[in-house]
Amino acid sequence: MNYIIPVEKEIDFSRAEKAMISNYKWTEGYAPEAYAQLICILGRGFALRMTCKEVNPKAVYTNYNDPVYKDSCMEFFVSFNPESKLYMNFEMNSNGAFLAAVRTERANKTPIDTLAPLPEVKAEKTESGWSVEVFFPNELIGALFGKDSFKSGESFKGNFYKCGDETEIPHFGMWSPIESEKPDFHRPEFFGTFTIEA
Repeated sequence: MNYIIPVEKEIDFSRAEKAMISNYKWTEGYAPEAYAQLICILGRGFALRMTCKEVNPKAVYTNYNDPVYKDSCMEFFVSFNPESKLYMNFEMNSNGAFLAAVRTERANKTPIDTLAPLPEVKAEKTESGWSVEVFFPNELIGALFGKDSFKSGESFKGNFYKCGDETEIPHFGMWSPIESEKPDFHRPEFFGTFTIEA
């Protein structure tokens, strides 16, 4: 890995719609406020910011493809190409460490660094919570999904998650509800719809 795609600078998320991660299920006792903001920069790519009001998040892991879902974690699952069965899971902790692959299901995965340069995750901790930012350029999306251009009015599928499998209080939150008996974020049939607006 000789190249890392940097986070886009000076992106204004202040007016971006917040997708609230407010559907917590499978466990009880902890449901931190969290949300995601996704901006399409036409001709360039997608900027993502995820925010959680969580003090002292568990953050053990520090490397790419470490099991960050065991920490306090925020995740973006997305299928950028409606004509493909592939989706990407992109899972981040407050250290900026992340786990990412493209796959058709949980068991069938290809780490993204075998297909394209890795994006950079910018993590920030404050007294009241933490956030992560990442930029997915069209070239990266094209290498992963075979689609590298987008326009206003187009739609694609995805979901946002907040979890912590091995935190003091395990928790599983999502934006688009998943109907399964056990915790399982790898369920693209329950992805919500994103529509690009001008």
